[in-house]
Amino acid sequence: MLKLDLNQEMVNRAHNAASKITNAFTWLFDGYTTVAIERTVLRLMGIDGALKDGKPLPNVVVDHLVENSAISKGAAIWVANAMLNKRLTAQEIAEEVAYKGLDLSQIPLASGDAIFETLTPLTDKMLAQITSQKHKREELLSKYQPRPKPAIYVIVATGNIYEDVVQARSAAREGADAIAVIRSTAQSLLDYVPFGATTVGFGGTFATQENFRIMRKALDEVSEEEKRYIHLTNYASGLCMPEIAAMGAMERLDMMLNDAMYGILFRDINPKRTLLDQYFARMINAYAGIEIQTGEDNYLTTSDAVEKAYTVTASQLINESFAILSGVKPEKMGLGHAYEIDPELENSFSYELAHALLTKTLFPNSPVKYMPPTKFASGNIFHTYLLNAMFNFVGQLTEQGVQLLGMMTEAIHTPHLADRSLAIENAKYIFRAIKGLNQDLCLTEDSFIAKRANEVLAQATEFLEKVAQEDLFSAMAKGEFAEIKRPENSGKGLEGVIMKDSSYYNPCMESMKQELGL
Repeated sequence: MLKLDLNQEMVNRAHNAASKITNAFTWLFDGYTTVAIERTVLRLMGIDGALKDGKPLPNVVVDHLVENSAISKGAAIWVANAMLNKRLTAQEIAEEVAYKGLDLSQIPLASGDAIFETLTPLTDKMLAQITSQKHKREELLSKYQPRPKPAIYVIVATGNIYEDVVQARSAAREGADAIAVIRSTAQSLLDYVPFGATTVGFGGTFATQENFRIMRKALDEVSEEEKRYIHLTNYASGLCMPEIAAMGAMERLDMMLNDAMYGILFRDINPKRTLLDQYFARMINAYAGIEIQTGEDNYLTTSDAVEKAYTVTASQLINESFAILSGVKPEKMGLGHAYEIDPELENSFSYELAHALLTKTLFPNSPVKYMPPTKFASGNIFHTYLLNAMFNFVGQLTEQGVQLLGMMTEAIHTPHLADRSLAIENAKYIFRAIKGLNQDLCLTEDSFIAKRANEVLAQATEFLEKVAQEDLFSAMAKGEFAEIKRPENSGKGLEGVIMKDSSYYNPCMESMKQELGL
């Protein structure tokens, strides 16, 4: 069998260094919250809707508390306190703030026990709904055949949720196992989640709860037709990371792009804001049984895939360690990497096979997400189609978890239905043709692939140990990840990081921690 022998001492050192890096953030997770976390709590308490100008009610309430210097106790306490005082629901309190100018901070605080007794049934109700969605997914997965490895994963990105549905259904009927609805360009930089169904997006469709509901319903219908469960993916990233995770949990999404560092490096979101938001977002995903997916493929858009291969491995180990802190199990960690090696490089396929096999061996229980060639895709569609075939070959040979199919028109335009159909045909042919090939191949200890994989692992280990010594924020500020400098106290969303006071309370996080054993 195609098996890679890794230096076990190096594997242990790498995991230990990654744990040291992430465990150093206890002060941040225990001592701070963010406006996005507080908005998420309000959503989990049942607050929804928006003003005529589109501003969501959770934003209205949290902004009100920030303006009145009251947010450090947590939004839940003030809303529950007002519910007791006014004898209204959480939704009605939000509407009172929005439309009648109710000042939550001026209502005398009730006893802690009374507030907790008010919050508990609200939290229990929403967490029960999320749990029921988790059980529904498990029921459907047991009803249909198991998800194949690799799963065929394709994207839709029209900007119009109703057109996305048409394309998603078509792709599923062609053989796709997972549909990712690409998010509208720059939505990650919006500090609010748009409300309702949307029909205009740029390079993708806005992530909203109603859009999630529409697409979930459509894919459930196709699942019944096809007698196999079609997975739905979206993006829990950016300035609304935990809110989108909560919406996905409510509407039974199956996978969420949910990287610990992507927003920092590639969207210039403040490091503290991002790490706080990912901590709670991943906790929600863990509670809901949603598979997270990380974005290490992005490193190779700014760095050379051979020279900087170790940064991908290092990021995977950091992402894994942060996910563990939030209660995510290995089988729900879709750690990412990509086929982005220069095709003109001699032995490029062997390099790629080494890197892919390293990822799969280092994370044996992870449904690894493997991304297609994009950097070297060109207007020559035949060349790009060939690159995608080589990518599919590696994916099947190394038994990746999720194969995000490349499109032959990647470098020209947003793929048409026919392009996606050809991509699925390409993958299905190769997956079928070499299904058991890895059972008949073996690597010698001194092979190029074995040596290269261990070389990358050693480089990643040394890098992680260096980062552990100096701390992650310092390493980011120096540009040691993806060659992009991101200082600790700069970037978008810093003003939304809030120090907790001694009476701070997040009922949803506390319940989830208890359930997840954290």
